[in-house]
Amino acid sequence: MLKNERISIIGSGTMGHSIALSASLAGLQVKVWGNDREDIEMGKKGFSEKLQVLKKFEVISSREAEQIDDRVAFTDDLNECLIDATFIIEAIPEKLSLKQEWFQKLDQLCSAETILASNTSGLSPSEIALHTKNPERTVVTHFWNPGHLIPLVEIVRGKYTSDDTVNRSLNLLTQMNKKPIVVQKEILGAIGNRLQYALFREAQYILEQGVATIEDIDAAVRYSIGRRLPVTGPFLSADMGGLDVFESISSYLFPDLSTDQTSLPEMRRCVEARKYGQKNGEGFYKWTPPFSAQMNEERERELIEWLKKDLRELQKK
Repeated sequence: MLKNERISIIGSGTMGHSIALSASLAGLQVKVWGNDREDIEMGKKGFSEKLQVLKKFEVISSREAEQIDDRVAFTDDLNECLIDATFIIEAIPEKLSLKQEWFQKLDQLCSAETILASNTSGLSPSEIALHTKNPERTVVTHFWNPGHLIPLVEIVRGKYTSDDTVNRSLNLLTQMNKKPIVVQKEILGAIGNRLQYALFREAQYILEQGVATIEDIDAAVRYSIGRRLPVTGPFLSADMGGLDVFESISSYLFPDLSTDQTSLPEMRRCVEARKYGQKNGEGFYKWTPPFSAQMNEERERELIEWLKKDLRELQKK
């Protein structure tokens, strides 16, 4: 087993440069491939902006920021990016045929010992590896956005993914100060998105029933389970609350929960009206420039406080 992986990232977009920052923060050297000079410049800009925010909130010093920047090399030369790489993370658009094409190419260009990992949030690793000769070294390593601040990475096994591939992924992600989990078999949405969308479906259902406003539904999550879940997930919460209590509530509440198979009407109305949320100014909320800046900073500040806490815990070990 390789102990010191040499990381290359395919894709310099939002997730690609965020993953590179996460690795570099942990002291690892990283190469990032971009499609062309424009892609690379955008990746560098995003990387630099995120680095400056970490410096602003005193996660890192000015000297550390320079060192982190020096550990990342952007290039549009694929051969230069892949040379000597032992662990490749693909972070290109979520299109199965495109990923299959890339994994077939990477499978041919890289030695059989090189891990080929996809950052897909929902596509099947077995399908991604369909045209490769070495499917045992293909795996999903799903980083959550923003990749440099969210600690969870879901490692999803394909039908042919080897134990060595999973173990090397675990070792690398642990070295990157992430909190990796292993999804032992393929399932749509892995774990995090299934839980997230179960909550989102019920939130839509509550809105459609006229039970509460959008703002109050969000507040109900932010100021209750949102505060508790960072410490206790669903099973720990149930144990601490008493399984007898949770079983009793489940028996009468489960039958009343939403079982809708598609997005509910208000969500569909927004999409049909091309109201996509923050990206174009209106969704469930109106995203004025001041509101957008406020929410982005609030989320970043909160996640950075958790990052600082995680780093302090690591320093104690």
